[in-house]
Amino acid sequence: MASLSILLVSACSPEPYSENSSLVTDKAAPTRDSIAQNSENIEDGIRNSYARLASERADVCPKLIEEEQGSQVIERVAEVMVNDYCDYFLYPREGQHISVATNNRQIEALLIVPALHNFANGGYEVMSYDKHIIRLSYNGATYKPQNLNYDIVMTISDHSDKEYS
Repeated sequence: MASLSILLVSACSPEPYSENSSLVTDKAAPTRDSIAQNSENIEDGIRNSYARLASERADVCPKLIEEEQGSQVIERVAEVMVNDYCDYFLYPREGQHISVATNNRQIEALLIVPALHNFANGGYEVMSYDKHIIRLSYNGATYKPQNLNYDIVMTISDHSDKEYS
């Protein structure tokens, strides 16, 4: 009877600390890096949601630009730059080419993410499926007007297409 009571007491007591139980706990607990990455993903999702809504307005930036099926040209007419610049978010596929043109010589078009590229020097070949940010900024000799009007044409073509200017 005494041995049975000792067995019952030890069966109900919490498990003593062991290296194996700490490894299981450590693997299940989120790391600081995973929490930070998850937080960045949430923030990026919020920015993209805002940019998707902003794409419906001419005077709100940043804008999420999505390719239309069957069309390589994305044209935005009568856009309005209220601040010093306007960012356009794109998610092109690897191997595609991006070119950007505006109707206003005072506007500079740069790819700022994932690499720095000036579209005045020609198109850009996409190296990876990732968020690409094109920044249009005022680059005139005088002060920027309060509301700068412009048109923008973005061409996203497949690698197999002919070279463009």
